[in-house]
Amino acid sequence: MTRTQKRPRPQPDPKFLHEASRQKPQQITSNERREQEDSLGLGRWMSPLAAPPHSPIISLPAPTHHCAITLFTSVYPPFSAAASPATWTAHRSLPLPLSVRCCRRSSPSDMEGASGPSLFPLHRCKTLHLVRHGQGIHNVEGDKNYKAYMNPDYFDAQLTPLGWQQVDNLRKHVQACGLSKKIDLVITSPLLRTLQTAVGVFGGDAYTDRLDVPPLMVANAGNSAHAAISSVDSPPVVAVELCREHLGVHPCDKRRCITDYQFLFPGIESDEDVLWKADVRETKQELAARGLKFLNWLWTRKEKEIAVVTHSGFLFHTLASFGGDCQPIVKTEICGHFANCELRSMVIVDKSNLGSDPSATNFPGKIPHGPDRPSDITENDVEGKSSKNEQP
Repeated sequence: MTRTQKRPRPQPDPKFLHEASRQKPQQITSNERREQEDSLGLGRWMSPLAAPPHSPIISLPAPTHHCAITLFTSVYPPFSAAASPATWTAHRSLPLPLSVRCCRRSSPSDMEGASGPSLFPLHRCKTLHLVRHGQGIHNVEGDKNYKAYMNPDYFDAQLTPLGWQQVDNLRKHVQACGLSKKIDLVITSPLLRTLQTAVGVFGGDAYTDRLDVPPLMVANAGNSAHAAISSVDSPPVVAVELCREHLGVHPCDKRRCITDYQFLFPGIESDEDVLWKADVRETKQELAARGLKFLNWLWTRKEKEIAVVTHSGFLFHTLASFGGDCQPIVKTEICGHFANCELRSMVIVDKSNLGSDPSATNFPGKIPHGPDRPSDITENDVEGKSSKNEQP
């Protein structure tokens, strides 16, 4: 073969082409694919509560507790009013519009379709309104220099004047949307900035001296220059150690003694600080485990609609356990850092019958008792039932 001649292109065997043309690619339905995934442990169905449309779902890890958490569309501040990303620190993210329903862990092609709806009994659900505290003095200085978090001057940091403005705006929001009338209980971290936020958002109006009713917060608590806040027309407020910020080392995350808090917040109960250590920082894994323990503890409460005022680190590491079976954008919405005074409403569902109360709205029917055979029953169903009844 000369250099000008082209090498002939090899041709496929005609017999092979004939056999291949007779074969059709194997087709499987989406249900068959899901069954294969489930048999291999590759997927887990998540069921949403009967919630507003386009609400993503996250689930508590099975080894800890069989629950699901549904993220409602009610997010404060609203997306259109959010600050520009340029005004945020690098580890913060804007709240995203909740428009995609979370589904099981599956392939990208599966995620393109809408997941089917699921239902939970209402009495096995609790609604949680998660709130991060307003801006604290440590947030301002820590944004300039991370080492400021080690400064003892920011021990149990209080809200800044801007933080109080954020609290006032969130208060207006929960009152305007009617949420303030729905809250059965307010749970707060027992640090000064979260206590100030909790009573400022969910407490009563300005306090007037009454011997029979103590205020939720005295005037100028934490050098706030803020008026006293009344406990009248306020849901109960309980300080809980489990929902504190990342423990240890940082003085801003160490809290005052109970004597100080009893004076500043007469209407709130709290205990001595036995968790914070000066030389040991809680690991992220320990913080996440504490967060899951806190969610499980909520089932010991009888209240159904609970506000939780806590911290960015606590929320981030607790919620980071969730959303693995969601689309990436929904995972981001679930696990992103909270802005100061941001509110996200979620539903936690008890799948294990750990602490659910009897339904207050379900009704058993057949009162008085009478025949109630359904119209869609077949003749074979009737004959089969009759034959069983005739057996000795």
